[in-house]
Amino acid sequence: MTVVFKKPSLWQRVMPMLRGFDGPLAAAALTLALAGLLAMYSSGYGHGTHFMDHGRNMLLAGLIMFAVAQIPPHRLMEAAVPLYAVGVALLAAVLLLGIARNGARRWLNVGVVIQPSEIMKIATPLMLAWWFHQRQESRRRALDFLAAGAILLIPVGLIVRQPDLGTALLVLAAGLAVIFFAGLPWKLVLAPALLALTGIAALVWFEPQLCADGASWPVLHGYQQQRVCTLLDPTRDPLGRGYHTLQGMIAVGAGGTWGKGFMQGTQTHLAFILERTTDFIFAAFSEEFGLAGNLLLILGFAVLTLRGLVIAARASSPFARLLATGVTTIFFTCAFVNMGMVAGILPVVGVPLPFISYGGTAMVTLGLGLGILMSVARARRLGKV
Repeated sequence: MTVVFKKPSLWQRVMPMLRGFDGPLAAAALTLALAGLLAMYSSGYGHGTHFMDHGRNMLLAGLIMFAVAQIPPHRLMEAAVPLYAVGVALLAAVLLLGIARNGARRWLNVGVVIQPSEIMKIATPLMLAWWFHQRQESRRRALDFLAAGAILLIPVGLIVRQPDLGTALLVLAAGLAVIFFAGLPWKLVLAPALLALTGIAALVWFEPQLCADGASWPVLHGYQQQRVCTLLDPTRDPLGRGYHTLQGMIAVGAGGTWGKGFMQGTQTHLAFILERTTDFIFAAFSEEFGLAGNLLLILGFAVLTLRGLVIAARASSPFARLLATGVTTIFFTCAFVNMGMVAGILPVVGVPLPFISYGGTAMVTLGLGLGILMSVARARRLGKV
């Protein structure tokens, strides 16, 4: 008697790995990725292999997302301490052995050139989620939150030293989101918030004195002080420090309602926007696709953010809930800060626009973040912790 086994097709073997994937999240990410390829083809025209490299980075991010999505949240939790420790060690190595570019020491050669601060965008909320998961919600004390603050401030402080204020703000935002949703009392949130609002109001009111020639601020580096002053009045130095802000605002306004059309942006293709493939790619996109294109792009980020919060709210464990919240905060903060600085309502801090800006390490981090959200969503749907 001969027994015949039917060999499963490739689709039948792949389907179990796709089961439980979150459709709305995948659709939002795919839409933003396509917009990124479109924007990079136009803005990267004449920049050598930027478009091909961007496509390769997206493919790599997609593979990472797919692989991480297969890992249940409790397995991700096991990587929290090692990943955080390695990330902090790499940040310390950057200060000693890092590669300096344009006055900043942010990169490290480990066979390939990497930016360790990008790793901490994921490693920090992962570590904080692990920390609070180890402590029952009913037993969390003030000391637990103080320790969480130390866990957060170590990488933030090292990143600020590079200096890289933009990435430090992203890591800080993700970490604070985890700490807040872990049960931080409102009374500890209101005082810093009111202090920050008071500081912003004072900064605007005393801008002529604070930004006068020769004025020095004790907390920020000189270039960071100039970025804030440029935000308040970019016309102070239109061909110098205010150049990027003014050209970005001109490009956004020139797009009008419907934009100038694909590959028709004059600010972009006449090289008025110097960082048109990285930090200021939103200006190039706005000029060519106008308000209509911007609204679609914002809608994509809104769906991505809201879906991430829904996944976090439905998570099957406290660790998964806090981790998904932190990762979603990163996506939102990146998009908000980048669009805000290009539009001239936030200082220029060097934050890329997710899925749109050029950058290999940043794209890999996005794939890792999406994979974590997919993992949390799959765990709930498949009944895994």
